[in-house]
Amino acid sequence: MVISIEDKNGKKLTNEQIIKKIFSRFKNIILEFEVFLLHLVGLLPSHYLRRFFYRMAGIRIGKGSTIHMGCRFYEPKNIEIGEDSIIGESAILDGRDKLIIGNHVAIATNVMIFNSQHEINDEYFSASIAPVLIEDYVFIGPGVIIQPGVKIGKGAIIAAGAVVTKDVPPFALVGGVPAKIIGERKLKNLRYRLGRARWFR
Repeated sequence: MVISIEDKNGKKLTNEQIIKKIFSRFKNIILEFEVFLLHLVGLLPSHYLRRFFYRMAGIRIGKGSTIHMGCRFYEPKNIEIGEDSIIGESAILDGRDKLIIGNHVAIATNVMIFNSQHEINDEYFSASIAPVLIEDYVFIGPGVIIQPGVKIGKGAIIAAGAVVTKDVPPFALVGGVPAKIIGERKLKNLRYRLGRARWFR
C-alpha cells in the first residue's frame, strides 16, 4: 500500500520534500518556544535583566538602549537596535527579515513593526518578507503600524496611529491611514540623547 502525502494546497510531496517539511516543522516549534520564553522575559520588571536575556537570544542592542516591558519579538536574531534608542511598552518587533533600528530612535507604546505579510492576490495566500530600516533620530508615535519593506529616513516623525506602507523621507512628518506627508521637521541638526533607562519599566 502506497501512502500519498499532500501539502496544505493538495500538492503531492516527494519523500525528500516530506523529510524537509518534518525538519522545518521541528525548527519552527523550537523557534516558537524561544519566542514564548522571550514574551515571558518581557514581563520582568527590570530593564537590565530583560536586556541581558534579549541579547542572549540574538537581538543586537546598542549601548544605552532601553526596551520597556511587554515587548514581543519574532525571530530575534534578525533584529538590531542602535545606541540610545527606546522601544516603548508592548511594541512588536518582527525579525522574520532584517529589522534595523538606528541610534537615538524613540518608539512609543503599542507600535507594531512587521516585515512579513500575506499576499492577498496570491492563490495560496503565501507569505512574503522584506526588511525594515529605521534611521537615526526617528520618532514613532503610539499605535503606529509599519509594513514590510519600509525605510524611514533620518529624523522623520510618524504621528500616532499612522499606518506606514511606503518609504518616509528624512525629516518628514507623516500621519494617517495610509500615512502621508503632513509636514516637515524644521530642526535638521539633531544631537540630542534620549537619556537613561528606567529601572522598573
